[in-house]
Amino acid sequence: MTGKIRVRKAEGTWVVRAGGAVLGESRNALELDEEGLRPVIYFPRDDIAMAFLDDSDHRTHCPWKGDASYFSIVTKSRTLEDVAWSYEEPTEDAARIKGYLAFQPSDFVTVEQV
Repeated sequence: MTGKIRVRKAEGTWVVRAGGAVLGESRNALELDEEGLRPVIYFPRDDIAMAFLDDSDHRTHCPWKGDASYFSIVTKSRTLEDVAWSYEEPTEDAARIKGYLAFQPSDFVTVEQV
């Protein structure tokens, strides 16, 4: 490992909500710590209601994790652009997050331990 990131099991049960609706709940979430940034919770894709997520054309690259693909969340009242992401082919150091999704917390998206 490069020392830039660390992935471990997130203890307890985690939930993600968008527009007040629960998108997912998991006891199998992972916590990714990246040097200089706040920890990010990654949810197994199987624990997320993927019907509410639309693929986005937006992509980014992280030298520590790889190329990220983004998703927008469709709620009853709005579409939240590019607020979820995943690494389809993560680097070796981030291999554990393959098949997982992370969400950008905001006024409309919450990620919390319950």
